[in-house]
Amino acid sequence: MPIAIITGASRGIGAATAVLAAEAGFDICINYLSNHDRAAEVVKACQSEGVRAISVAGDVAVESDVDTLFKTCDAQLGPVSFLVNNAGIIAQAARVENLPATALHRTFAVNFFGAFYCAQQAIKRMSTEHGGSGGTIVNVSSIAATNGSAGEYVHYAASKAALDGFTVGLAREVGREGIRVNSVQAGTADTEVHTLGGGNPDRPAMVARTSALGRVARADEIAQAILWLGSEKSSYATGAILRVGGGL
Repeated sequence: MPIAIITGASRGIGAATAVLAAEAGFDICINYLSNHDRAAEVVKACQSEGVRAISVAGDVAVESDVDTLFKTCDAQLGPVSFLVNNAGIIAQAARVENLPATALHRTFAVNFFGAFYCAQQAIKRMSTEHGGSGGTIVNVSSIAATNGSAGEYVHYAASKAALDGFTVGLAREVGREGIRVNSVQAGTADTEVHTLGGGNPDRPAMVARTSALGRVARADEIAQAILWLGSEKSSYATGAILRVGGGL
């Protein structure tokens, strides 16, 4: 049975990805920061698909927490074959000159360093150079990485641009070790990320007015793209940055 680790999966795109992966036959290990009850609901939804599912609390920005996440998955499910680096934050909506250093550091710590730490652990388990049998990594980026999100989220956009650069470099580094690495540049979705941690709650409505499709994304629409990149249906895709942005 293939095993997926999905970070930041107690809500939003991460939760939708976990349920879709369970439907596809993956055993599921979800990571969450603090909301145990929401994580338990996602685990239950995954288990209803007839797969094993667990949750592990931890901050992906803390290397020791990431180590615990992967070791717990090893012990309870087995080694990961599909990693989704979904955990991400905005930290604060602000112009560049007004952004506190603490918000900048936290944004990069979660959005970039967290994904880097998780990828390190996944490679040690997936790579044929380490005795693994291969696997896939999908980094959840944002269309902000290419449009810059001026006036509100430049720091967030920069962290996602770093994630896309990491995707391309890592794909070339581990491609011959049985690991494919891709990125989904997600458009604005109808999730809580804009209402938590200093985001702009009006942003989804604003984006809906400018999107070619006239609406924001549903979490499951982004999750479907993530699952495709994690499946054999995308077996020749690596180093790809798939834009799922509703025409923005």
